[in-house]
Amino acid sequence: MEMKAIDVSHHNGIVEFEKVKAAGIVGVFIRTGYGKFAQPQIDKKFSDNYSKAKAAGLNVGAYHYSYAHTPAEAEKEAEAMIKIIGNRKFELPLFYDIEEKSQAQLSKKTCSDMVRAFCNKLESAGYWAGVYSYDAFFGTNLEEGIVQRYSTWVARVENVKPKICKRYDIWQYSWKGKVDGVSGDVDMNVIYKDFPTAILRRGLNGYSQE
Repeated sequence: MEMKAIDVSHHNGIVEFEKVKAAGIVGVFIRTGYGKFAQPQIDKKFSDNYSKAKAAGLNVGAYHYSYAHTPAEAEKEAEAMIKIIGNRKFELPLFYDIEEKSQAQLSKKTCSDMVRAFCNKLESAGYWAGVYSYDAFFGTNLEEGIVQRYSTWVARVENVKPKICKRYDIWQYSWKGKVDGVSGDVDMNVIYKDFPTAILRRGLNGYSQE
């Protein structure tokens, strides 16, 4: 299966999600925030984007932007994401967004341990966790076992498929997409896995097991 999705944050302004769905988009990843403090580092449009996307009938996931440089800091960021999420439900995974230039200077082991710390914290809280980054980062800064262990969302834009990251569930193929309901450019993604069915079946992301 293939499912078109966008990802949004407060940078996208006011999004008209009914128009987004009518344009053929079926999923959206919403930024919860960034860093290790739930307040004041929550994305100021998170709550509004979540409620409106759900009301429009879209499948919703989320991502949290990382500034961590140690596994302990990454775990704090996961705790912040969990606090921001509250009792909300998600049909798509929750992703650790690791892509800062300063993080690219860290060792492969450190970055991999950061991903594990973040994702394991989410999993222990009952969420389907994954990691997002750009294609080259997966090769230079993450151990091969990471993409086997966690859901992977990889960016390689201008319609060039990922060449370094060999296994991925979601491909971010453009940062300059045009979708009715979103002003300006928006990130475009294709999802290759039926996450909603698997998440509901397993009772994750706020849902009770079927």
